[in-house]
Amino acid sequence: MPHLSSLVRTCPASSFHLASAAIFFALAASAHAQFSVPQAGTKVLDTSALHPPAGARVAIVEFADMECPACAKANPILKAAVAQYKIPWVRHDFLIPYHQWSPRAAVYARWFDSQSRTLGGDYRDQVFANQASIYNFQMLQQFTDNFARDHHVKLPFAIDPEGKLAAAVKADTDLGKRTGITQTPTVWIVTDHSKRAPYFEVAQGMTNLYQLIDQALADTAAPKAAPVKKPASK
Repeated sequence: MPHLSSLVRTCPASSFHLASAAIFFALAASAHAQFSVPQAGTKVLDTSALHPPAGARVAIVEFADMECPACAKANPILKAAVAQYKIPWVRHDFLIPYHQWSPRAAVYARWFDSQSRTLGGDYRDQVFANQASIYNFQMLQQFTDNFARDHHVKLPFAIDPEGKLAAAVKADTDLGKRTGITQTPTVWIVTDHSKRAPYFEVAQGMTNLYQLIDQALADTAAPKAAPVKKPASK
């Protein structure tokens, strides 16, 4: 059974986890348990998503849901790390079934991506920053209209008339399932090669994020060239 803090901090991928959480809280309150069980990492089933983009030796790979409170807390931490280390941030959608407006938000984000990757990233960042005030479809629409206006972009009448953006969001979620994702956010530091493991999962709360990036950069650093010996003078 997951540690109590992990149930608070993450968004589980199925409603079963909600029932489990309720039972756990009830038992914890009555029994005053004095022990804790460390949270297990993700059991990776398929590693195809756990690689950096071409040309990068280290990257952050994230699976997140835009309605997930834990994802909103993690977002500025990840953004700051990307700014500090200048490494790629691969952001995947992983929809949580009981979240109502996140599928539509993910489609909006994909549309903004089609205008520019920077604009799509800014939209995601702003949704996470204002997540508490986006509590239904109407508020999401209002937020999105305001975001488009502030960035001088005109939203089309039909954002996704052929369903291609929704299909891309679903493909990301399916990729997460194949990878073994069970909660959001799930974040890895991935490498193109490493002296140790090719990827490292970041703890919930991002507590070891910087440590793992430092480790990955060190593990993938090019070996220093041996000093050239000067010929002995005669």
